[in-house]
Amino acid sequence: MSTPSAAQHEEGSRPDEDGGGRGGRLGRIVRAPLGWMLTGMVGVGLVSGLTATGPGPVPALGAVAAVAVYWVVMRRVAGRSTPETARQGAGREALRGGAVGLGFVLVSALLITAFGGYSFSWAGNGFFSVVWSAAMVQAGAAVTEELMFRGFALQALEQRWGSRAAIVITGLFFGVAHLGAPGAGVWSALAIALEAGVMLGVAFLWRRNIWFVAGLHFTWNTAEQLLGIPVSGHTPKGLFTVDTHGSALLNGGTFGLEASIVPVLIGVLLTVRMFVLAGRSGGLRPRRLVRH
Repeated sequence: MSTPSAAQHEEGSRPDEDGGGRGGRLGRIVRAPLGWMLTGMVGVGLVSGLTATGPGPVPALGAVAAVAVYWVVMRRVAGRSTPETARQGAGREALRGGAVGLGFVLVSALLITAFGGYSFSWAGNGFFSVVWSAAMVQAGAAVTEELMFRGFALQALEQRWGSRAAIVITGLFFGVAHLGAPGAGVWSALAIALEAGVMLGVAFLWRRNIWFVAGLHFTWNTAEQLLGIPVSGHTPKGLFTVDTHGSALLNGGTFGLEASIVPVLIGVLLTVRMFVLAGRSGGLRPRRLVRH
């Protein structure tokens, strides 16, 4: 993560110290980490709300618009560059993250099936229409959520309180944000916080790349949907239908795979490994005392 130079910071803040300049005190608040975080999350959230359930490619086009909003807020409001969304190497990072996400879901589903928690049958829905719809919807969801939680929230909180605090706060927030989903409860929120909120946060700190975590998030959700497993309580049309057997702790119940103990344990193992890699690569930042 890059930060604005001292000269840029002084240029942007000096007029406001006297209450004048662009925006005065309000301008200083908005340009502070928590200010641009909220500004950006609201902006991307509005784009997501308008496009997430649209027909055809609308959700994916919403993801493109969300990236544009992210760029504007980071460059014009936060006053920082955005190497985490650079086009160079974006495809490679997305594929790497996608491989992790796909492996995570397939291994989890395979283990749950082996322990008797799932059985699958072919749904008979149109193959190409289902895959196309799933790809468009999940691309929009993955990109917008990662821009909000890892792009804005994690980086702003990291700038104020360091990487470790940012991971914990955004992880818990991610879990709480899923409490409104069908079949959600305290356990599902905790599970999502651990296996998704914390894991995706650590994955971002390791790679420092939005495309990596968006790729991970995209293949995770898309694989679940195509297998017919509820995605955070929602059951969009998939290629298979799944029947659950035994304990909800094993199969996740109506909330889906994320509420199973199996992916939680796998997610914790992946998180520990990526946390170590993030530390080795210098991706973990200490708390910084920033004056605003």
